[in-house]
Amino acid sequence: MSTPSPANDRPKIRLRDVRKSFGSKVVLDGIDLDVGKAESLVVIGGSGSGKSVLLKCILGLLDPDSGVIEIDGQNVVGLPRAEREAFMHKFGMLFQGGALFDSLPVWENVAFGLIQGEGMDRVKAREVALTKLAQVGLGEDVSRLSPAELSGGMQKRVSLARAIATEPEIIFFDEPTTGLDPIMADVINDLIVKCVRELGATAMSITHDMASARKIADRVAMLYHGRIIWEGPVGDIDASGNDHVDQFIHGRAEGPIEMAIRRE
Repeated sequence: MSTPSPANDRPKIRLRDVRKSFGSKVVLDGIDLDVGKAESLVVIGGSGSGKSVLLKCILGLLDPDSGVIEIDGQNVVGLPRAEREAFMHKFGMLFQGGALFDSLPVWENVAFGLIQGEGMDRVKAREVALTKLAQVGLGEDVSRLSPAELSGGMQKRVSLARAIATEPEIIFFDEPTTGLDPIMADVINDLIVKCVRELGATAMSITHDMASARKIADRVAMLYHGRIIWEGPVGDIDASGNDHVDQFIHGRAEGPIEMAIRRE
């Protein structure tokens, strides 16, 4: 039997042989993946490659059919609800569409987890929200607005402020630059890097935006047909030696990915 690794060497997130199918459609086909403490991992892949399902399995929004998902060394698959909720306090999340509550002003959106999840006093929660908004470049005047009054880029900033409001140990980013122009996307990428570093958090992002992946990743993994087909430091991706990766990162129509689509 192998000796367990010391806690300091243990990945923050560890997946082994994670599988998930919907009927006859196999979405995750034996995923092995580690995310180190304070590391930023970006999972790339095309639409329908299983990126969102992977994230939902780690978050506990979906149960994998089999396999192990460890957070800080504890398998969270099949945990009772109360124990699972305790783990959820470790997480922050920036959703693809922002997922802001239209009925709440900006500051209450940012403070939602503090008030509802941690029972923080509203006055104190508002102070924290204003601090987090300032970290993403938004002032107190914005805090009183409704989400509908904000541009797409400002909504993303508010969503990022909400994701970091509880000072989570792990932050998930679901297509963080979707719907943004290239300049605003780069602003959001810079803010993600800044906020994650300031928190010392572990970050896991899913995206098909290679400019974003190159900016925010320490390491990249590519998901294709339910499997991780390549992973390595972001600086190595242009010399991956993998034809699928090479086609994807350069956005070429011709290549093995196109051939697979044609066969379907």
